[in-house]
Amino acid sequence: MPRVRDIMTSDPTYAETSETVTHAARTMASAGVGALPIRGEDHRLKGMLTDRDIVVKVLAEGKDPVALHVGELAQGEVFAVRPDDDVRRALDEMSRHRVRRLVVTEGDRLVGIVSQADVARSLADAEVGSTVEDISRD
Repeated sequence: MPRVRDIMTSDPTYAETSETVTHAARTMASAGVGALPIRGEDHRLKGMLTDRDIVVKVLAEGKDPVALHVGELAQGEVFAVRPDDDVRRALDEMSRHRVRRLVVTEGDRLVGIVSQADVARSLADAEVGSTVEDISRD
């Protein structure tokens, strides 16, 4: 069974709480990703920023993405796994918390991100299908 470290994206790009939402959106676009971990001035994870957050919480509400800081969108718990965790554990965490991405940490340090797509490429279709169902249910 593969470990999270075998399938994760290492050294991920992140957004700082002090940067603007516009800057974070440009970072997402240039990196070709749909989510960024949010890191505070204390270098600790504060949350995740997704492209959906930008659309729903900023644009749809008429907020100014140039004036709004990423830290203002950081809320909720950050779900994480460790690099040496079994990939099935990542799948279980995604299913339990109904998220498509998990940060990978060693202690307090961000070392990677593992996505539903990363896991899908490494496990049997039936396992992945069940998790996708769990994540997507209303």
